[in-house]
Amino acid sequence: MAEAGKGVVYLAGAGPGDPGLLTVRCRDLLASCEVLVYDALVSPEIMALANPAAEKIYVGKRGNRHEVEQPDINAILETHARAGRKVLRLKGGDPYLFGRGAEEAQHLLARGVKVDVIPGVTAGIAAPAYAGIPVTHREFSSAVAFVTGHEDPTKPESALDWAALAKVGTLCFYMGVKNLGRIASELSKYMPATTPAAVIQWGTTPRQRTVGGTLADIEAKVRAAGLEAPALTVVGKVCALREELAFFEQRPLFGRRIVVTRAREQASDLAQTLADLGAEVLTLPVIKIAPPDDPRALAAAAKQLDKFDWVVLTSVNGVDALFDELARQGRDARAFGPCKAASVGPATTARLAEKGIRADLQPPKYVAEEIVASLDARGALAPGAKAPRMLLPRADIARSTLPEQLRERGCDVTEVIAYRTVLETAGKEYVLDELAAGRVDAVTFTSASTVRNFAQVLGPERLKAALASARLKCLSIGPVTSAAMNEAGIPLGGEAAEHDIPGLVRLIQSLV
Repeated sequence: MAEAGKGVVYLAGAGPGDPGLLTVRCRDLLASCEVLVYDALVSPEIMALANPAAEKIYVGKRGNRHEVEQPDINAILETHARAGRKVLRLKGGDPYLFGRGAEEAQHLLARGVKVDVIPGVTAGIAAPAYAGIPVTHREFSSAVAFVTGHEDPTKPESALDWAALAKVGTLCFYMGVKNLGRIASELSKYMPATTPAAVIQWGTTPRQRTVGGTLADIEAKVRAAGLEAPALTVVGKVCALREELAFFEQRPLFGRRIVVTRAREQASDLAQTLADLGAEVLTLPVIKIAPPDDPRALAAAAKQLDKFDWVVLTSVNGVDALFDELARQGRDARAFGPCKAASVGPATTARLAEKGIRADLQPPKYVAEEIVASLDARGALAPGAKAPRMLLPRADIARSTLPEQLRERGCDVTEVIAYRTVLETAGKEYVLDELAAGRVDAVTFTSASTVRNFAQVLGPERLKAALASARLKCLSIGPVTSAAMNEAGIPLGGEAAEHDIPGLVRLIQSLV
């Protein structure tokens, strides 16, 4: 914590919705802030990046309903900064564009509170781009205006100079969906009624919906489509380029909602791949990777690593745990000496390579039992040969099949608990509610433990409600995971042909 009275308020823009459009500076502040004061348009995905220990204060508003009035927001920011805390005031879009960031900064600076400003990507540029609309174009528009569409409809006169606005090439109206009819009507006095227009709801997110038309019919089309706030209205000839330049809504998984149940530390690769394909990814990390209760067995094995003939690593977590222990001992990959490494799956092999070890053996099928067949094929388990010493750094809940099979073949097997998989329970209510309401297309399972913990986290009633949805498909990475789904009463919607993340992604694309 900062010194008392030396706190600071960071006024930051969270961007238009896509977490990938966060600035690096904003992401870093999310991870390190002590107090997070946030608005309604900050998505759950962005909130998931926040420091878990930070105090989180919601001050958002929807339409004309304010959860917290502006003077109270100012007081919250000032109070926490004066207590010496690092405060992140997070707003959708940019803090100074049609927000009240400047007012908040004025209030704080006038009272001697330090303020830093971190600009954000604004919806007026990002949402049209994701909808295939460039706000400027050499042939159609050399100017763009950002305009508030949130005028009081009961006022007889508008504060906007419609005649002047009509001379600008492209107009982007924020918060104007309720006043869309008035906007179209006023502009039609000075522009052709055939001028292209578009309304973009939830721009840059997987919920994005775009309706195109002209000033003459855009209101009717938007009402018929049921578009509501948050939405941005674009008017100008550039809107005609949408059919040619649209990309975001054309992605193969666009509009699909997929739950990823991997541990938080591992979810990013699968989640990012699915997001790149257009899916809305709901992260539900039902397991958390933790160190063993008693690390002495792992430490002892790591100290004599070069005395083993083989170390068999069945997961990325096992690799990380072993090398973390080597690092604690001041050692690195050289500790392997003559010891050979066997790995299950390309991800485990790749993580070994990152640590400086090239796997000597990777079975063609990505299940632990294939290790025995592969060792057999290379003569490492030949009858009469010296019993090989095998080290298996594994999870606390790992199945006993592999060590039993190795012992049956005469191997001297040392099993050590390298890490624990424990139930993760924090921050799941939103995803659980979406599952129970039948608003999810697929749930992905990457291990037996994710299946068991998923069932436990949901509980019998919510699990029953989720599985009742005809829309939901439960997808497995491989046979061991599929068996766990059967035991838990979760119907198997599909199993990846290749038992790895790319294989799971291909399954999703074929079924969802």
